[in-house]
Amino acid sequence: MNARAATLEPLLTAGLCGAAVAAALVSQHRFDMQPCPWCVLQRLVFVVIAALAFTEACLHGLHKAAGIQRGLAALRTVLALSGISAAAWQHFVAAAQASCNLTWADRLLAFTQLDAWAPDIFQPRASCLEAKAWLLGVPYEFWSGGLFLFLALMAARSALQRQPSQASAWA
Repeated sequence: MNARAATLEPLLTAGLCGAAVAAALVSQHRFDMQPCPWCVLQRLVFVVIAALAFTEACLHGLHKAAGIQRGLAALRTVLALSGISAAAWQHFVAAAQASCNLTWADRLLAFTQLDAWAPDIFQPRASCLEAKAWLLGVPYEFWSGGLFLFLALMAARSALQRQPSQASAWA
């Protein structure tokens, strides 16, 4: 992977994650599409992936940072796969239940206290059954899952193709 791609891929990832969260917030606050716990969990995964990607981009060019960058890319891959799982669970299981209370997503959000720290972003305000939303005829969670898939593929490529820095002691 060339040096430019090694920096651009994580920055693109961070930007896409930011755009996904921004779109969710516009949907919530402008169009009154209130999120369920699984929606909010996917937001959290996007935010964490963005933070890791930004950190990875900042490490570009640092002495002996290639191993850390590979590790961050691998972690982004795992998180994106977990995002796919959350989107699939939301669509196929949670959306058919009348209540999302005490699901794994709800318990994780309660444990982290993010709903109290940043309620406009991380507070679930609807059940999964009530929170069904569509964009261009496609459920929101499928859009989210598709983006997570794209992010997983990019991160996996980055993790597998990144070459150690030529400035390292092993070169």
